[in-house]
Amino acid sequence: MNGGVEISALDAPIPEAALVQLAAVLVDCVDGGASVSFMAPFSQADGLGYFRKVADAVASGEAVLLAAKLDGKIVGTVQLGLDTPPNQPHRADLKKMLVHRSARGHGIGAGLMAQIEVEAIRRGRWLLVLDTVPGENGYRLYKRAGWTESGIIPNYALFPDGRLCDTAVFWKRLDR
Repeated sequence: MNGGVEISALDAPIPEAALVQLAAVLVDCVDGGASVSFMAPFSQADGLGYFRKVADAVASGEAVLLAAKLDGKIVGTVQLGLDTPPNQPHRADLKKMLVHRSARGHGIGAGLMAQIEVEAIRRGRWLLVLDTVPGENGYRLYKRAGWTESGIIPNYALFPDGRLCDTAVFWKRLDR
């Protein structure tokens, strides 16, 4: 990973300036065609609204939010969803792995993945799950990071432009 990259967990209350930067990363990813739950057109205000909800989840202990900064600016993020049913206290969901297109190629995604695993273990979560579009950047990253693909669900979601896309379901068991 590039020496100028810093990755840290954001604690509540999350500063407004950080929420604005996180929203900009999300907007860039949606504009770039990433299937990350949102449809085009997607505005900065939409992204800010989303990350305000994430900030509430962080404040309630239902989520962990990591931010990757390059030269002091947030350019990547990932979340760990901790709000699982009572019979799954050992599991967490990896959500919204995002890296701004201008910051790709610096190892930010791999760094975020490594740190989110540390955060999961810190919270007693040793089984992680996620879904992603087959063949996209995230898919390749998860394979390289040692995740196991369980299968592909066809026509699971939409790309921001409205085209259908499949999803691949992955899991990873962490060393405790």
